[in-house]
Amino acid sequence: MASVAKSLASCIFCRIIKGEIPSYKLLETEFSYSFLDIGPLSRGHALVIPKYHSEKLHELPDVYLSDVMPIAKKIAVAQGLQDYNILQNNGKVAHQVVPHVHFHVIPKPSADDNEGLVIEWPTQEVGKEELEKLQHEILGKL
Repeated sequence: MASVAKSLASCIFCRIIKGEIPSYKLLETEFSYSFLDIGPLSRGHALVIPKYHSEKLHELPDVYLSDVMPIAKKIAVAQGLQDYNILQNNGKVAHQVVPHVHFHVIPKPSADDNEGLVIEWPTQEVGKEELEKLQHEILGKL
């Protein structure tokens, strides 16, 4: 219990929500807080963070998730974005830097790799049998 309290006290996003650290706030609801990223990948890059502290998406109560996407959508619409990414990472290996669930709204104003999110997508070839086996494995756990 003490480690949970310590992580809450030191979490930069929890501190932003409490007003202990200033931010460029965009929208705030009962469940979420959104603000401009101070190290943006492109102009208008914003973050949407649930007010509930959890490190990974699967630990977050669904009520918080139902609030996040409408806020991300409003931010994209307000900026008139045509092309953009909604990004959410879970764990250090998956490129999560701040250990508090958060969603990025990243404008992609052009095909220029110097603006917005740059992604390499290393696809793998998988046989039909392996996909069917995996499908049944996952369905058995849903």
